[in-house]
Amino acid sequence: MDKVSLQRIEKLHPYVREEVKQIVKECNEALTGKAKIRITQGLRSFEEQEKLYAIGRITSGKKVTNAKAGQSIHNYGLAVDICLMIDGKTASWDTVKDWDNDKVADWYECVKIFAKYGWDWGGNWKTFKDLPHFEKKNIVTKKGLVKTSWRTLYKMPRDKENYPVF
Repeated sequence: MDKVSLQRIEKLHPYVREEVKQIVKECNEALTGKAKIRITQGLRSFEEQEKLYAIGRITSGKKVTNAKAGQSIHNYGLAVDICLMIDGKTASWDTVKDWDNDKVADWYECVKIFAKYGWDWGGNWKTFKDLPHFEKKNIVTKKGLVKTSWRTLYKMPRDKENYPVF
């Protein structure tokens, strides 16, 4: 796993850190060619979210999100965005390229692995598809299943590091 991904994983909600490390490990093992997964975004502050929301609305550019501060699962450390690093140098968001020639697009090999762990993929969304995005929507705790919608997370108590407490 590359250093950049590891640094971003360490800022995710403690509940998902080890799971994301395992997902990245499995993705990298499945990708036997020159592509490897990189986490490009993990935890995002409310301030960062507001800046992204402003793009295409207040500042110039194409809209990149419909989520205001507090409305993104990134804001709670339960979402990641990825790219594929080609030969450790070039970032790719190509969802059809099969770098390892196994007749399955490398991107979709990763999508399947995230799905195996119960992560929702932004590429399955009906509107505003977000191909690099994965989020943990259901968490099983000692108390039972927690559906981690932003509305639920926003209202939850926080620990000393500001992560929602399940």
